[in-house]
Amino acid sequence: MSLKFALNDGTQIPWLGFGTGTVLKGRDVAASIKTAIETGITHLDGAQGYNNEETLGQGIRESGIAREKLFITTKLDESPTESVKDALKTSLKKLGLNYVDLYLIHSPFRAFKEGKLKQWWKEMEELKKEGLAKSIGVSNFTVEHLQIILEDATVVPAVNQIEVHPYVWDTASQIYSFCKEKRILIQSYGGLSPIVRVPGGPLDPILASAAARLSNESGSPVSLGQVLSKWLIQKEVVVLTTSSKASRIKEALSTASLPDLTADEISAIETEGVKSHKRFFMGHVFNE
Repeated sequence: MSLKFALNDGTQIPWLGFGTGTVLKGRDVAASIKTAIETGITHLDGAQGYNNEETLGQGIRESGIAREKLFITTKLDESPTESVKDALKTSLKKLGLNYVDLYLIHSPFRAFKEGKLKQWWKEMEELKKEGLAKSIGVSNFTVEHLQIILEDATVVPAVNQIEVHPYVWDTASQIYSFCKEKRILIQSYGGLSPIVRVPGGPLDPILASAAARLSNESGSPVSLGQVLSKWLIQKEVVVLTTSSKASRIKEALSTASLPDLTADEISAIETEGVKSHKRFFMGHVFNE
């Protein structure tokens, strides 16, 4: 099922993206990218801060897939040594591309401290105008950061990529609601953290119960990770995942075609999730 979400600028983004950060940061990702594409992934998520854009580009070339069939993201470094435009040009050179489908400000932290958020966003708007990035957005932005750039923005960010899972839903839900109101799509990273990083929490029985029901209804085993991803899909949130195993990628891709979670299951996931706050990334942005 090739599910896509509409962005506020009229383009569409595949619901599942393959991320090149976390465990792949600083590593040669060419083989992983080639495997991901061959398995059915068309959405690839990179960043200057991951220090692997060259091999991301290599993997794309080695896959042999046509550029227009892919949706490629990269991100401006948190502390860039170049202008916003020059930083993207450097990324494009490393990637071997003429444009990216989505360019994000990776973190508001430095720009916010230095009072440069509006300036950075103005430069992002110029990149979109020039066609170097089809869509532009942000990452790790709180409501306060978004409000600052929206005061003068002529282009509303297409996405805000943040850590989203039930154990940060107490704070993420506020950002989610604000973005929904402004038609800014949420992308999630770290979505499987409740089972990968802190198993044994209050969420586990809820996920297990939902997985058992979905397994029964679909006629094939459904994992706890698929339940978490299904929760995100039903909230119209893009899911970013990383795995070197084709079997795991296939499992992730099949999540979109599973039966929906019930309203009660979604409510239980969120109710149990907020009982245990666990943030694993970008704590400095959220003062945690």
